[in-house]
Amino acid sequence: MHQGRLSYGLITLLALISVPFPVQTASNVQMSASTRARLIARAEQVTGDKFPVVTSTPNGVAVFAVATPSKDVLAAIDKGFSDLFAVARRHGYQNRLNFSAYTVFIARADRTKDSAGQYSPDIAVPAGQYAGGYYDQGGYIYAAGMVLAFNPSAFVFAEHERDFSRISNVVRYEGEHIILYYNDRPLYEKTADHSKGGGHPILN
Repeated sequence: MHQGRLSYGLITLLALISVPFPVQTASNVQMSASTRARLIARAEQVTGDKFPVVTSTPNGVAVFAVATPSKDVLAAIDKGFSDLFAVARRHGYQNRLNFSAYTVFIARADRTKDSAGQYSPDIAVPAGQYAGGYYDQGGYIYAAGMVLAFNPSAFVFAEHERDFSRISNVVRYEGEHIILYYNDRPLYEKTADHSKGGGHPILN
């Protein structure tokens, strides 16, 4: 298992890829109907799922899900963002540090255990730049989470029935890409593509 920078092995390197899909809109908080439709279509394209459930976390993160998320799941999402915002502030970052700026999609897991047999709800996605590499599973890889868009700021992860701290980690780690995109573009460019190495946390 990966250790150290990947937080005791809960998240694998391959799980933390970014798929930019910029949508220009004045504010994430007031998302237009057309922007919302495009974002949902993007999530459906990536995961093959439909997202009939629309809700939010106690702190105001918008959530689209394949099934109604539990209170524990919603709390774990907020915890991940709280951790992300805290470390971002330590680095002097100021942009995108509000819960309502983010949208999270919760998709069905394509697997629930990793190759070592550990609980690991992940999504199968095309290998892309990882093709032919260590994580290539025959044209696809397994991702714990993926950035879907920067504006509005959105990402997707798989449903969890337990180990909700893993959700918090995925939220923090995917959120790092978005925070860096808006606050430190050189570091974002350096760390966005994990196929060349590197992992999370990027910010300590």
